[in-house]
Amino acid sequence: MSNVLIFMKPKKSFTIEYSNLVECIATKCGISEAFNPVYQPDVTPPEFVEFNALWDTGAMRSVISTEVVRILGLLPVGQAKVYHTNGVSVVKTYLIDILLPNAIEFSTVLVTEGILGDTDVLVGMDIISRGDFAVTGSNGKTKFSFQVPSTHDIDFSECN
Repeated sequence: MSNVLIFMKPKKSFTIEYSNLVECIATKCGISEAFNPVYQPDVTPPEFVEFNALWDTGAMRSVISTEVVRILGLLPVGQAKVYHTNGVSVVKTYLIDILLPNAIEFSTVLVTEGILGDTDVLVGMDIISRGDFAVTGSNGKTKFSFQVPSTHDIDFSECN
């Protein structure tokens, strides 16, 4: 079962081109406490707060830092066992809404809390797999493109 709810809207996408080859894909993102107007019709939606995000295809689920939890005053909704480079931990989980570049929004995303170092958010495969994700390194430049919903079946072996 998916941990991400997507309210199908028209296709949206964004592309970021770096002037050199990069070792990580980073963007800004907005994070807010999860909000569902169906269950909260008389409540004003929370404002998104901007954070730095790292896109991580090795992360099964998206992760937010303890600092994001503190700034937004989020309350945990449960716990999850996570596997990482230092072993296994049981961590708190939270429900958030995430706003990616070009107003691509994912609602009611179940995320874990983690120690992330120099970034605030890891965008994991729970979000990446919902769209088309491509990274190219042509002419000494990295280009990253993402769109939702998925509309392409990319197969570079067909270009041979």
